[in-house]
Amino acid sequence: MDDLRHPLVANSPSRGTVQSPNPAIAGDINSNLRAPSESVTTSTGYEQQGLGGIDAKALRGRSKSLASSGFTSNLPPRLPVDYHFGPAGVDESTTMGYRPSTGTNVPYKARSWEPTLEKAIKAIVSIKASHVRSFDTETSGGYTATGFIVDAERGIILTNRHVVSPAPIVAQAVLTNYEEVDLKPVYRDPVHDFGFMKFDPSKIKFMETQEIELSPERAKVGLDIRVVGNDAGEKLSILAGTLARLDRRAPEYGIGEYNDFNTFYLQAASGTSGGSSGSPVLDIDGHAVALNAGGASRASSSYYLPLDRVKRALGYIQQEEQVPRGTLQTEFEYLPYNEVRRLGLKAHIEEKVRTRFSDETGMLVVRSLLPKGPADGILVPGDIIIGCNGHMVPHFISLFEVIDNSVGEQMTLTISRGKKVQDVTLLVQDLHEITPNRFVEIGGGVVHDLSYQLAKSYSQPVAGVYVATSGHMLASASAWRKSIIVSVNNIPTPNLDAFIDAMQTLSDGARVPIRFYALHKAYKDKVMIMHVDRHWHKFRLAVRNDQDGLWEYTEMPPPPDAPPYKPSTASLPPLDSSMELSKKLLPSFVAIDFYLPYLVDGMKATQFYGTGFIVSKNPPLIVCDRDTIPISLGDIMITFANSIIIPGKLLFLHPFYNFVILTYDPSLIGETPVDAIEFSDTELNQGDEVFFTGMGSDQSVNTKKTNISGVSNIGTRECSPPRWRAMNVEGVKIDDPFNSQGGLLTTEDGKVQALWVSYSSQNEKGKDISFMSGLPTKLVKPAVQQFLHGDKVVFKGLDVEFWTMRIAAARTLGLTDEWVNKVEQSGSTRHTLLYVLSILDERSPSAKVLNVGDVVLSINGRLVTRMSELMSIHDNGKESVDMVVLRNGKEMEVTVPMSQFSDYETTRVVGWQGALIQRPYKAVLEQVRNVPDGVYVSCTLYGSPASNVLRPGVWIVEVNGKPIHDLDSFLKVVHDHESELMRRRRPSYIPPIQRSKEEQAKREESFSEEDTLRADDTDDDDDDNDEGYIRIKTVSRNETVRVAALKLDSHYWDTWQLVKDDKRVCGWVCEQA
Repeated sequence: MDDLRHPLVANSPSRGTVQSPNPAIAGDINSNLRAPSESVTTSTGYEQQGLGGIDAKALRGRSKSLASSGFTSNLPPRLPVDYHFGPAGVDESTTMGYRPSTGTNVPYKARSWEPTLEKAIKAIVSIKASHVRSFDTETSGGYTATGFIVDAERGIILTNRHVVSPAPIVAQAVLTNYEEVDLKPVYRDPVHDFGFMKFDPSKIKFMETQEIELSPERAKVGLDIRVVGNDAGEKLSILAGTLARLDRRAPEYGIGEYNDFNTFYLQAASGTSGGSSGSPVLDIDGHAVALNAGGASRASSSYYLPLDRVKRALGYIQQEEQVPRGTLQTEFEYLPYNEVRRLGLKAHIEEKVRTRFSDETGMLVVRSLLPKGPADGILVPGDIIIGCNGHMVPHFISLFEVIDNSVGEQMTLTISRGKKVQDVTLLVQDLHEITPNRFVEIGGGVVHDLSYQLAKSYSQPVAGVYVATSGHMLASASAWRKSIIVSVNNIPTPNLDAFIDAMQTLSDGARVPIRFYALHKAYKDKVMIMHVDRHWHKFRLAVRNDQDGLWEYTEMPPPPDAPPYKPSTASLPPLDSSMELSKKLLPSFVAIDFYLPYLVDGMKATQFYGTGFIVSKNPPLIVCDRDTIPISLGDIMITFANSIIIPGKLLFLHPFYNFVILTYDPSLIGETPVDAIEFSDTELNQGDEVFFTGMGSDQSVNTKKTNISGVSNIGTRECSPPRWRAMNVEGVKIDDPFNSQGGLLTTEDGKVQALWVSYSSQNEKGKDISFMSGLPTKLVKPAVQQFLHGDKVVFKGLDVEFWTMRIAAARTLGLTDEWVNKVEQSGSTRHTLLYVLSILDERSPSAKVLNVGDVVLSINGRLVTRMSELMSIHDNGKESVDMVVLRNGKEMEVTVPMSQFSDYETTRVVGWQGALIQRPYKAVLEQVRNVPDGVYVSCTLYGSPASNVLRPGVWIVEVNGKPIHDLDSFLKVVHDHESELMRRRRPSYIPPIQRSKEEQAKREESFSEEDTLRADDTDDDDDDNDEGYIRIKTVSRNETVRVAALKLDSHYWDTWQLVKDDKRVCGWVCEQA
């Protein structure tokens, strides 16, 4: 995660005269940096997760140095430009700003970089951007980089391809004076590491921008350079270096990542790092000779992209035309002559090449090609490239000049294969056709056609539907990122259109087979079952529009109305006659899977599974633990007889005890044998003999005779992020339990005394843990009975966490002998008392009466020594309980009001700007002393505006200075602000850069500090200086107050909400908010 990247800024260098023997030299230095008539604005922001650019990654397979200057040029040989030779006063009139030595060759005055950099930094911008969706090689999230203006009049900025990105992005540029302007990506090269963005020059208010001229021909070995940009998050970093190589092989950043190829790279020891991607590599005349692209992580080497192909592409962009790019789906490499000879190069051909291109030190060779591409079966690795269309091609530039200008046409390559020289004809393919510009959002995931970049990385044909992110639906089938979908529901999906057609045939909630393979294991297909989701997330197609830089959405039609499930009947497997108890209980066991569409209520995982137990056939009721179904938001799938899978519906989440109650549609399981368990009234105690029947991970059931090793308190820790945990309950332990997903503790005749369930917590290091324990059926039975009777379950209790205290500790706190005698004579198996360990909600009625540390002596006149005795206060139906407590050494009688816990469960979630916002849930309230008045941020989605400025676990208490009390007031404030943005008129304010000289002079004369400091409480409706940002005030759990500005993006991040709806099987409905 990158730190916050600051915009570029620098102190203006000294404006004294530049000492030079010839004033024309200084003029030549600055001649290419011209100020346009219009100007530019920029914007600052925050970054939660920086991509850092591929320049920060370790590089592999660096090629050895080639003794060559690489490129040829028509310019005369260039001497180092830092010095002027010859006696002072000698006229130097050459266009390169130097002349050969005429005297003693002693340098008399170094040329200064100061005027060059003073001009250049006005053309260099800091870029902050976010991938709003995962796409191709990129994952969603924020990052920072650098760019520079190459056409100030049109507002064109050059930066790296991995900055412009093939993915949908939202970006802003920040100028050296901290003005901010929105950027739109207009071109990203499919292969080479460069791209262009545009801004609106008329938005600049306070600075005249400059532009930097591209001069690839100036790159020479030994050239003194400066790399100027946003290096490692610094506002402005100027790194010096000297070009050492012009023919380095393109750096490799790893399999599955973006990699450049089919080009030379320049190399220098300037040590650039994350954030400097896209920085210009300047010579002393202020010309850009290369584009900073990457660097080695274990050395100070930096790698720069030559600008030959960049300059060609810029010409098309300036004319608003598409940049022609051709491909043979072939990677070439430049090998030195000694290696080319080993591949079969004949001596007479080598002689001709050396004679024709005396500066070259090698030739191009086919390194690899993709199956089913234009060159498949025509070229083979190791082919030596001699010529193209009748002309010799010595390097990448000359070869791809032909390829890029021959899209859709035939071309002839003269190659040497072994000792045989031959001509081959190939059809040049349009490179843009195999570079995806569409994606589909479905089930919270993103899929698109496989790109050339990824196909080359894994040596696969450029075909298939690629999973950029799995989301809720594809994750249910374990079709993770970097998978290729082969078919859905046995319908082949060779491309994105076929995938869309296949998905449109499936109804919501259907379970269908999906065939796919991982790119790194393309030889191994997988077939899994996918749960189709059309109710939690949208199904829509996005297509890139290079005119405005946005991806335009098209909503897909609603799913078919056909029911996704049909009634089926299954039978149970036969069991051995020695397993009579297992045979009796097996019809009561079911397997449960739970899938979360969003991480709310403190959840960190999206998939859960466990065992459930049928407790009633009419009405159909199932009980399972809260480690299997932790919250109400999600899809429940129930498996009967290890054969039939149907959806389940949640009825009740117990606030303290570790169980939930579900129901299902019995008509969907036909005549499948099911049976309800029978509860026992016998309470378990230490040493009792029981029969443990558990379900293994393979859905098999086993039974074991064992003993109760103990009945003790269930202890769980506060979790981070806060989530539900069991408390105020005892658990049953048994001797030597076998591994299982859940089970039953029964008598010999099968009557259930406890449910063997899983508890979730965290250890002292914050790592999630789980453990198994028995839940006495006397805690479950009352809630089940209420459902059987058709009563509404209303659970009342105390907002207090209790724990047990030894009598010895209670004596120290002032417990009298009278109370000690009562405990000893009570007949209880434990001589302990309960005390208040923590208050769960400081706002609750219990918090106003009870204090942490209070020792509970009696409840409603009864002595209480164990957790299990608290059950009486939950079932008495009263509004309060009478207690005698020991506080500060004194006995006190208090009346404690009860709280209704059914009101604590989450019933509504709002999605706004990528933040999932809800009312604070119960687990959060126990970790804060003073509960803020506002709404709670549960989660932020990667790449969203919220992920840059909001952290999960904070309360939003104000928006634009207006207080927030609940979700309704929050939505009203943000919608009012959005409406205000739509109503704004054209600003009446005219920025200084757009004023006439006379008007500006008049304003400066009338300026006074009193005018600026005068109070102004009017809301200027047409002031757009906030640049689309909205102010948010947050409070954290430790009461830290922050104010942040969030830039609104309603295109990619609209506002929606999930609302409880008992009419639906999932219990929720998603709608616009």
